[in-house]
Amino acid sequence: MSGGRLRRAAPALLVVGLGVAAGCGTTPSGDAATASSGPTADGTVAPRAVEATPARRAGAQRPEVPQQLLLPAGDAVQLAAVDTRSDGLLEVPDDVRRAGWWRGGARVGDPFGVTLLAGHVDSATQGLGAFASLLEVEAGDHFVLSSATLQQTFVATSRELVEQGPLTGRTDLTDPAGERRIVLVTCAPPYDASRGGYQRLAVVTATSLGAPVRRGGAR
Repeated sequence: MSGGRLRRAAPALLVVGLGVAAGCGTTPSGDAATASSGPTADGTVAPRAVEATPARRAGAQRPEVPQQLLLPAGDAVQLAAVDTRSDGLLEVPDDVRRAGWWRGGARVGDPFGVTLLAGHVDSATQGLGAFASLLEVEAGDHFVLSSATLQQTFVATSRELVEQGPLTGRTDLTDPAGERRIVLVTCAPPYDASRGGYQRLAVVTATSLGAPVRRGGAR
C-alpha cells in the first residue's frame, strides 16, 4: 500500500444505521483476534443499533447503483444494496467476500455525498472477509468504485477506530450534499468474547480523485 500512515481521528459517533451487521461476532476464526490490528470474528452478531434516515442525493445526474469496489489490496468486492432492519441495524451480506451498500447513500455519478459500505471482517466458517484489509489501509491508498457503466477512484484520507456502542452524531458519514467520498466500515480489535466480540469499528474515509469515467476508459 502507498503513502504514510493514516491520521487517527478521534473516536466519534454516527447518525446512520451503522449499527452494522459487520462481522463483530462471538466466535473468532484463527488467532488474529489477539493481534493489535488483526481481524477475525463470526459475522453473525452486529454492532449496536442506531437510527438511519436515507440520504437525499443532491444534484445527482444519471447516478448508477454501485456494484463493485476494488480494494487497495487488489480484491474486487461485489456489492449488494442493503437497508436498515427494524432494530436499526444496517444489514450486511452473509458472504464475507461481499459488502453492503446502504441504498440511502450516494451512487456512482452523484457529484456530492457519501457512499456508505459495510462488510464482515471475517467468519468462523468462511475465514477472513474482504474488508479485513481495511485494518491496514494507509493514507494515499486507492479504491475504485464501479457501477454498470461507470467507475470512480477515491483516495484514503483517514482510518478511525471507533468504540462499539450507539453511534450518533456523525452526520459527515452520511452527508448527501458534502464532498464526494466513500466510507467503509468493518469491525476491529480488541476481541472480547465475554463482551460480545470485537469492541471497535474501523471506519475508513476516502475522497474522490475526480469525476467518474466510463468503464473501459471512455468518458
